[in-house]
Amino acid sequence: QVQLVESGGGLVQPGGSLKLSCAASGRISVVDAMGWYRQAPGKQRELVAVVASDESAEYADSVKGRFTISRDSAKNTVLLQMNSVQPEDTAVYFCNVKGKVTAGSFFASWGQGTQVNVSA
Repeated sequence: QVQLVESGGGLVQPGGSLKLSCAASGRISVVDAMGWYRQAPGKQRELVAVVASDESAEYADSVKGRFTISRDSAKNTVLLQMNSVQPEDTAVYFCNVKGKVTAGSFFASWGQGTQVNVSA
């Protein structure tokens, strides 16, 4: 009932910047938390950043001061601005959105993932 479409991944050099975008669509009534997770090869999926409906944000220690999460609630979109990227940021990045659909039930949807490669 809720679809997420991600964009913005790719290859970037160490120290460079990249912006990821995720748009939610479908029978959405309310959007609560919107977040980004990542999964590197051989590792578990981990939280990168999450932004609540009041726009308060939390970050993984590894990205604090480098990444910024933001949301456009009118468009049900969440962005991740990635600055000063490092090779250890290489991973598949997944968008996650939680909320309610118009029928009243809760949802938690994942995007398909977008690959970010940080390499010289």
